[in-house]
Amino acid sequence: MQLDLNLLAALDALLEEGSVAGAAARLHVTAPAMSRSLGRIRRTTGDQILVRTGRTMTPTPYAIAVREQVHELLHQVHGVLAPSRALDLETLERTFTLRWHDSLVAMSGPALLAAVRGQAPGVRLRFLAESSGDTPELRRGEVDLEANANRPDAPDIRAERVGASRLVVVVRQGHPLTRVGTVTAEQYAAAEHVTVSRRGNLGNALDDALVPLGLTRRVVATAPTEAGALEFARGSDLLVTTPEATTRSAVADLGLTALPLPLELPAAPIHLSWHQRYDTDPAHTWLRDLARTALATRGVA
Repeated sequence: MQLDLNLLAALDALLEEGSVAGAAARLHVTAPAMSRSLGRIRRTTGDQILVRTGRTMTPTPYAIAVREQVHELLHQVHGVLAPSRALDLETLERTFTLRWHDSLVAMSGPALLAAVRGQAPGVRLRFLAESSGDTPELRRGEVDLEANANRPDAPDIRAERVGASRLVVVVRQGHPLTRVGTVTAEQYAAAEHVTVSRRGNLGNALDDALVPLGLTRRVVATAPTEAGALEFARGSDLLVTTPEATTRSAVADLGLTALPLPLELPAAPIHLSWHQRYDTDPAHTWLRDLARTALATRGVA
């Protein structure tokens, strides 16, 4: 059976107005057009709906029985096809799942959670660890918002650069490089390094930048998180190269020292990514705004 939702609107108007002329005026159509709609409704339902009683039209018992149901159905259809864009944060009950780089969770997660709880106490945040490979959770709706250095290239994934941070070289206090005036590229390459890679990659853009200078560095270990890599540096002469903003507080807490990177490299970007299905979702839009603010507040520029 193929149903025309216009008939539902016409039936609602006919039952409310009790006449073809009144229903036509209500829906801004002609009386003949409404008469044709009434004919179709009669054929579809097998009921007369309205019958003439003298100079007026009287609803049939069937029409009286379904009047409230028809009105409620039409209200639901309007709610689906033209949903309200108002967002009531005080009553919002929703759980958002976020897959963020671990350093961004540590740096901006508390500020984001505080802002969310202050505005929408019924909202919960689920922060997931990054996986070792590219995952389709955004497409499947299992993750609402990602934040990391990667900009997805899938056409249905939105990505917005919300900040960037210059790279610095992190070493232990008292490291030999802290006693030189300015670290050179040669000194940087000659040292031993630990890299941060959730996939366990030993090389990255830093090695590419050293090639034109005729230099190579020796990476002796990788760690899946910046926190882990900093612990390696804390108890050895290893160098860790990380974004300044994401490790600033950890460097101070662990008694480490940040030195300028002696290479010309662009700042490390930070991207927020989400599926296009959430482009106009009011609650998701609200969360994205809070995420941008949380990152900016923590010094990502």
